[in-house]
Amino acid sequence: MATFSWPWQYNFPPFFTIQPNLDTRKKQLEAWCSLVLNYQKSQKNYILDTTEAQNSPLFYNKDINRRLSTDGIQTVLEELRKRGNVEWKDKAGKQCIIMWRTPEEWGNLVYKYITDRSMKNTVCTLYELTHEEDTENQEFHGLEDWLLLRALQCLQSQGKAELMGDEGVKFF
Repeated sequence: MATFSWPWQYNFPPFFTIQPNLDTRKKQLEAWCSLVLNYQKSQKNYILDTTEAQNSPLFYNKDINRRLSTDGIQTVLEELRKRGNVEWKDKAGKQCIIMWRTPEEWGNLVYKYITDRSMKNTVCTLYELTHEEDTENQEFHGLEDWLLLRALQCLQSQGKAELMGDEGVKFF
């Protein structure tokens, strides 16, 4: 994990116990949410299995032998769900999709790219947006198709784009 920098809280044992004081808990959950999103982003991983999460480096710091409880993990994921960064894949709450950017945020990044390059009123394929050389320096380069489609659907609902099947999009 040389490419990921753990925040200072990760080495602070009380961080791994959800705090009862509401003000402290609010700050703690903010730190956990930031950690989860940044970690998942660094790993380019969208899926979290809650049955395995407690043993992952994200929720278990072996150096200080502390791990976040299952209830604590659920508390953090619920906070992320409220913020629009988590969606449950199943009703049992065993797997979730973690989006370090919401579909709306991804859509805004794509639309900014399009407007900055004067590409309104043009048609692009989804492949062009996420795999061509022109987008290599864009954060959405390599974005998974399902999330790109969701981002483009957000733009479509705002009248900024029109999806053309599953393969193309026209920007306005």
